Amino acid sequence: MELRQLRYFVAVAEELHFGRAAARLRIAGPSLSQQIKALERTLGVRLFDRDRRSVALTPSGRALLDPARALLAQAEELRRSAAGLSAAEPVRLGYVHWLPPDLDARVSGVAQVHVDEWVMPSHNQAARVADGSLDLAVCWVQAGDLKSRGLDARLLGAQQLCTVSTGADTSAVRAGETVILVDSDTASWHSWNCYAESYARDTGARAVRIDDGGITGRAFFDHVRRLRRPVINSPKGLTTPVPPDLRQRPVSDRAPYWTWALVSRHDETCEAVRATVEALTRDVGDLGLNSATAWLPSGDPFRPSCSQGVG
Repeated sequence: MELRQLRYFVAVAEELHFGRAAARLRIAGPSLSQQIKALERTLGVRLFDRDRRSVALTPSGRALLDPARALLAQAEELRRSAAGLSAAEPVRLGYVHWLPPDLDARVSGVAQVHVDEWVMPSHNQAARVADGSLDLAVCWVQAGDLKSRGLDARLLGAQQLCTVSTGADTSAVRAGETVILVDSDTASWHSWNCYAESYARDTGARAVRIDDGGITGRAFFDHVRRLRRPVINSPKGLTTPVPPDLRQRPVSDRAPYWTWALVSRHDETCEAVRATVEALTRDVGDLGLNSATAWLPSGDPFRPSCSQGVG
């Protein structure tokens, strides 16, 4: 006998109608009937008298109803107690370099969230969630990685990337006229390299391979000066002020967007972790990803089906 079957029994007993009970439980009518029959077989008694027009409790069904309600109430109380115990343990959250500015306000009263100080690249943080070193991580992730690692992802943030260019021109530039850098250090830049190579394939942007870590920082600006073409800036690079001799320029078509996912384990059972996911991702919206000019790589789990930039 399962608690689920008792819950189904109580719903039918209160509705005295299998169709209404199925709608209330959000399951199919035939499935509900099968579960009630299975419960009757397990108990060895008939719980309902039913025909095409009516459903009525049998004497055995009436005798079982109150104990079933009491047992379900006890099970719910046990669940709440367990949730309270789990909430006392901090939820371990890893990140790359971006977190929602109102993170504390979103999780206030929901859970104790400990932000892990070990900042690592996106693929490493996703792996730490998969192996249990973290409960959650804010990172960039691809749909294939989610499936292979047994992870779920909710959209938490998105950043529209721009280019950095020499000269005084600040007008928009077309995607095919841009450069995007790919670094030989795959341990540090695996996620960015996947993103950059996909952007080059989809848009005709020129992928330039480097080996000096110049995806960000002073070396990035040196590459811009050397290449003398608009170079796509990375999400980490957005936090660095642009030198006075260079200019930011938006991309007019297939504008690159970088998504930040809140990653959790698919089989997560901790109520505090699940509540944190709900609190952080509630009412996030599409963050501009449905724009006609927005581009996301084909493997991005938040890529709209009609998104531009399909290869």
